[in-house]
Amino acid sequence: MNKWGVVVVAAGRGSRMGTAESKQYLPLRGKPILIHTLELFQSMNEIAEIALVVGGDDVERCSRLVSEHGLDKVSAVVSGGGERQHSVYAGIAALSPAAEWVMVHDGVRPLVTPEAVRSCCSAAERVGAAVLAVPVKDTIKQVDETGLIVSTPDRRSLWAIQTPQAFRRELLVAAHERAQAEGYLGTDDAMVVEWTGAAVTIAEGDYTNIKITTPEDLPWAEFLLEKRERGN
Repeated sequence: MNKWGVVVVAAGRGSRMGTAESKQYLPLRGKPILIHTLELFQSMNEIAEIALVVGGDDVERCSRLVSEHGLDKVSAVVSGGGERQHSVYAGIAALSPAAEWVMVHDGVRPLVTPEAVRSCCSAAERVGAAVLAVPVKDTIKQVDETGLIVSTPDRRSLWAIQTPQAFRRELLVAAHERAQAEGYLGTDDAMVVEWTGAAVTIAEGDYTNIKITTPEDLPWAEFLLEKRERGN
């Protein structure tokens, strides 16, 4: 497997959490959520460097946290842009030219496993781009603006997309630059790459790779992390 650069995006405020503090800095078993995320990539031999993208007011704070926790693979802490897409591009630009392969990961997904990360990277190295995802468990209904059901997609074809998302760097950069030039905004990096016509494949992840977004996510994350630390 190649050596990878990682862009960890943690520039959002997270209004759905309902706290004065941004969700990425809330404590999870004694450490900020973001630190758990960074420590995972710090621990992996495949990861050469990490660019951390945060809000403009948090650059100094995060630089201090990185130093306090000995996260020496974090090579840059940079300010994000107005949209997540712009933040990701800033993170890619902060990585060294040696990083030919790049992952993008949400700062508030601290429970991704090294095995899942490696699976996503391997899939990307085969195809050029890959995302972690899990099969949708529920039946999904498409509805119109009045709330009436329009269709029921075949659940077997539906996957819930996670991060990390992994790419050949030149492919991701070209997609971002074209999107910026043409005013296109995707909901994630895979969507930006798909929009250019490039292939993106799936690597099956874990349902425990949750994104901590709302208050009820925190106790669930605490439980999962405690269980993992006990080796269960």
